Amino acid sequence: MADPREELRTRWQTTLTTARHKPNPPPPGPYADNLLTRWSEPHRRYHTTTHLTAVLDHIDTLEQHADAPHLVRLAAWFHDAVYAPDRSENEERSARLAERALPEAGLTDEDTAEVARLVRLTVTHDPADGDRDGEVLCDADLAILAAPPDAYAAYAAAVREEYAFVPDEAFRQGRADVLRQLLALPRLFRTPHGAAHWEAPARENLSAELALLT
Repeated sequence: MADPREELRTRWQTTLTTARHKPNPPPPGPYADNLLTRWSEPHRRYHTTTHLTAVLDHIDTLEQHADAPHLVRLAAWFHDAVYAPDRSENEERSARLAERALPEAGLTDEDTAEVARLVRLTVTHDPADGDRDGEVLCDADLAILAAPPDAYAAYAAAVREEYAFVPDEAFRQGRADVLRQLLALPRLFRTPHGAAHWEAPARENLSAELALLT
C-alpha cells in the first residue's frame, strides 16, 4: 500500500517545480516536510493531511476552470498550514507563512502574492466574480459539505472534536449560526462543476445537521 505522506510529497514536488521560475532553487523536500508536520499536528481532527489530500483531489477535478492551477494547489497546501481552533487568525498566519516560504522556495514575488491572496480568501469563501482561481480553491475546500451523509457526519464529528474545549451549548449555538450563514448564501459553489454536482447535496447536509442542532 502506498504511503499517503509520500504521495503528498510527490504532489508537492510536482506542483512546486511547475510554479517556480527563479534560478537554482533549493530542494523541495524540506518544504514538504515542514508543511506535512504542520498538517499532522496532534490537535487536528478534521484539518489533517486527509483534508489536504481531499482538497488537492477536488482541485484536480476543477482544474480546467482555473487560470493558474499550480498556484491554486500551492494555496491548498498553505490554506490551513497554521491551524489552532482557539485562534481566529489562522488564515492570515497561513498566508504569512506562504509569503515567507515561497520566495525562498523559488517563486516570483507576483506568484507568491497570488498564493497568499488565495489563502486569505478562505476566510470568507467569497471570491469575486471572474476570480476563477479563487472559485476553484473555495469550491475544493467546501466540497466536503456535499459528501455522502455518512462522510458528512464524520466531518461534523471531527469538527466537534477539534472544538472539544467549547462547552456543548455554546458549540451547538455557534455551529448552528455557521450553518445558517452558509444556507443563506445565494450559492455555495461557483464553478460549473460545483454548482451542478455539489450545491444540492451540500444544502441537504447542512439542513440536516442544523435540524439536529436546534
